[in-house]
Amino acid sequence: MRRNRNVKIVATLGPASSTYDVIKALHEAGADVFRLNMSHGEHADIAKRHDIIRQVEKDLNSPIGILADLQGPKLRVGTFENEFEDLEAGASFRLDLNDEPGSKERVQLPHPEIFAALKTGAHLLINDGKIRLEVESCGADFAQCRVEIGGTISDRKGVNVPDVVLPLAALSDKDRKDLEFVCDLGVDWLALSFVQRPQDLLEARELAAGRAAILSKIEKPTAVEQFDEILNVSDGIMVARGDLGVELPVQNVPPIQKRLVRKCRAAAKPVIVATQMLESMIESPMPTRAEVSDVATAIYEGADAIMLSAESAAGQYPIEAVTTMDNVATEVESDPTYTSIIEASRSANRTSVAEGIVAAAREIAETTEVKAICCYTESGTTALLTARERPRVPIIAMTSLMETARRLALSWGTNCVMSGPKKRFKHAVISAVRATLSEGYATADDQVVVTAGVPFNIPGTTNILRVAPCDERQIYSTELE
Repeated sequence: MRRNRNVKIVATLGPASSTYDVIKALHEAGADVFRLNMSHGEHADIAKRHDIIRQVEKDLNSPIGILADLQGPKLRVGTFENEFEDLEAGASFRLDLNDEPGSKERVQLPHPEIFAALKTGAHLLINDGKIRLEVESCGADFAQCRVEIGGTISDRKGVNVPDVVLPLAALSDKDRKDLEFVCDLGVDWLALSFVQRPQDLLEARELAAGRAAILSKIEKPTAVEQFDEILNVSDGIMVARGDLGVELPVQNVPPIQKRLVRKCRAAAKPVIVATQMLESMIESPMPTRAEVSDVATAIYEGADAIMLSAESAAGQYPIEAVTTMDNVATEVESDPTYTSIIEASRSANRTSVAEGIVAAAREIAETTEVKAICCYTESGTTALLTARERPRVPIIAMTSLMETARRLALSWGTNCVMSGPKKRFKHAVISAVRATLSEGYATADDQVVVTAGVPFNIPGTTNILRVAPCDERQIYSTELE
């Protein structure tokens, strides 16, 4: 399904978007990738949504990416005798391993690994940072704290520990079961929550065994500090601004977002900007002006994708939220300022033949009347390198692998067309031209750039480029092997 924009849209599915009609409408409105949140919903619900997505994909003949977002190690306090308590600033409050119901003086924190890592002066944030505690003393089974910012604390509220690296397994038992389940279903991307260090990806990659690409969610300060190493071992990145904004001062998040997006672009790895992008549309059919500006900022930065969470999963206006994102993206990308910003921020250390080929394809497209860049790709790498160049013309990724087409649904500006295996470059050119014409990217009087690797069907061999006429008679009249 051809889009009139380059940035991709990720829509989370949930109670408000679990039927065939709604999911189909979301894709037609602009959703390129669907997110399955493993924190909510039973396996039967997840499987049903997965099957519906694949049916929509088949009915519309349009590759759709599916992202399964693993819950990660969730840290929560225990329960209270009165279900909640009001903590006042300056008061003392104790966290411990005692499973008795909590009071105004203490509550259980059933995570000994936290106490093992805590130090005097460290902070604990409860209920999305609404309550802030400072550790005054601690041991193997307790932390005596002073309340810096008070508020209401209630049963099983979440806990963030921004100042230390926690000795937690990257995957919980639930995550391992969920990972195997969604890989068996056939999802395209796995998102890992609360990544702290590059080693956190090793187990997930081993368990996935190539069945899904691995995406790291950056939502902890320690992940920001080790971002280059995490990026190196990830297939993609999500800038998860919700928890990141809890564990860091909120004013730090925008510059971090800009740095991370730019680094992902330079590495040719897809990056999603996520969390609270159109939050008011959970209950309102119209977004705020500030939300529209937030979405536009991510697009101007060159993010590969922007994401809806509760807006599409549980909100009252899921289709309107996707439509709003699509409209904002279309308008921003038609702004001449957008092109100048994207091109001014282009940076890449090109060290291979494939990188030189795709850079040349982009330069040719910018200096001639070429209407599209058609790249043959098996693993998806050539398409990602082409997307890194952020060309002014559409990218048509020609592949014989549906798995590759689905994963590329997350990549900036990439339009995937299924193409059978090729043995001769001439046949590849003709197939690319036909795809360009049938999808409406060009007419018979136009030209396209075609890149490929010879010999064919061997990943990582992109080594040839041709500017081809869209008139097949001219192709046949030339000697082209």
